[in-house]
Amino acid sequence: MPHFNVQHSLADLGEPFSLPCNPTPVPAPQWLAFNASLAAQLQLPQQYWHSDDGLAAFSGNALPNWASPRAHAYAGHQFGHFVPQLGDGRALLLAEVISTDNRRFDIQLKGAGRTPFSRRGDGRAPLGPVLREYLVSEAMHALGVPTTRALAAVLTGDWVQRETSEPGAVLTRVAASHIRIGSFQYIAAHGDTTQLKTLADYVIDRHYPHCAGAAKPYVALLSAVVGKQAKLIAKWMSLGFIHGVMNTDNMSVAGETIDYGPCAFMDNFNPAQVYSFIDSQGRYAWGNQPRIASWNLARFAETLLPLLSEQPEQAVELATQVLQGFNNQNEAEFLRLMAAKIGITAATNEDETLIRDLLNLMSANQADFSQSFRLLSRSVNDSNAGAAMLFTDKRNWADWAAKWQQRLAVQGVDLAEVSQQMDSINPAVVARNHLVVQAIIQATEHADLTLFNRLQQALATPYTLSDANAAFALPPEPQQLIKNTFCGT
Repeated sequence: MPHFNVQHSLADLGEPFSLPCNPTPVPAPQWLAFNASLAAQLQLPQQYWHSDDGLAAFSGNALPNWASPRAHAYAGHQFGHFVPQLGDGRALLLAEVISTDNRRFDIQLKGAGRTPFSRRGDGRAPLGPVLREYLVSEAMHALGVPTTRALAAVLTGDWVQRETSEPGAVLTRVAASHIRIGSFQYIAAHGDTTQLKTLADYVIDRHYPHCAGAAKPYVALLSAVVGKQAKLIAKWMSLGFIHGVMNTDNMSVAGETIDYGPCAFMDNFNPAQVYSFIDSQGRYAWGNQPRIASWNLARFAETLLPLLSEQPEQAVELATQVLQGFNNQNEAEFLRLMAAKIGITAATNEDETLIRDLLNLMSANQADFSQSFRLLSRSVNDSNAGAAMLFTDKRNWADWAAKWQQRLAVQGVDLAEVSQQMDSINPAVVARNHLVVQAIIQATEHADLTLFNRLQQALATPYTLSDANAAFALPPEPQQLIKNTFCGT
């Protein structure tokens, strides 16, 4: 019998890091989805598996005795403007559990009602954003991207007023933790170095224990977070993923993708692509994500300055040295990932030109991002096959393909093996925006979860395409394009 190991280490820190708060009951909860494989990993008792007890727990109507609900405190830069108090305005941490592989995870309700940080909000979540986060976060997990995950989703039986009146829902989210850069900004804004040290020590103990033995543990912490974010953003970029709202309160210090609001996977490649309805200036466009991550990490470093050194000038110097490493780490990881996507097993700096030229060609031809790389494996032996169909500029495609095939030839790897390896890292299926929106519309307007469930199943094995799901690999028709998404707050 598995042992359900529940702990409350963040709650044990007390105020001001989090505040106790109970969820607001809902009138008529109904199951939308339950993630049995994740439940098994968390060793969640079968009592809560798609059952009445689970429905009561994950709607917030009747919390189990192992829950100790808390709303986490944080601040944040939102589109570059600092807000000194944000916090969990519609989310409650229930507990931390130790998984089968001895890792600690938060279990959190999102959309469970008002908290001390709700300000003028209702603390609720509409059905659409809950379904989007469920689908996209689980899709990211299947793609090997560090991410929060979805354990359960339930309807509440009431309505949430946003642009229109929408059905309400609650998402049960699982994360390595929900501590963000904004968590440190909140404590730093209060000027209490003792509390700042408490939070930093907590994060080191929970996420980066190797830093505790370093000569300068808080410099090591900053370096560890910078390294995690550098790799995470490179992974996003290599998949054509756009987070959409990279505020400092949406960047996890654990290096996970968190807070899936106006997010999307690109269709036609455009480095300036934006999906967020409110990002009119393109701050969080695909090509800007490394720059914004670097900017956010600088804000994190600012909060740590009192811990880096007692001498302010030395603290700034130490932080600057660490932050300067972000670009090199991010670019090196992006080069490695992109080279692998085009079949290069050991990337060199010279391969940057080959990759850049392909991306420029994709942009000029409005080629679909995911399809371009997936079909490229069919072009290994024949430049007129596979990805060739996506490029109207046949001459420039042929020029690039000739250079690429020459590069593949000199690495001495069997081309059949190269093709197979490419298919293992270039997904056939991603959570395409038009399909996610279709699933949301069907669920919201017709109470029909058929497409949602089919997408769930297909996205769980993104590198394998069955005949039944072949349509999910196709880019949208012009009339199906979705240009804007919304966060649902």
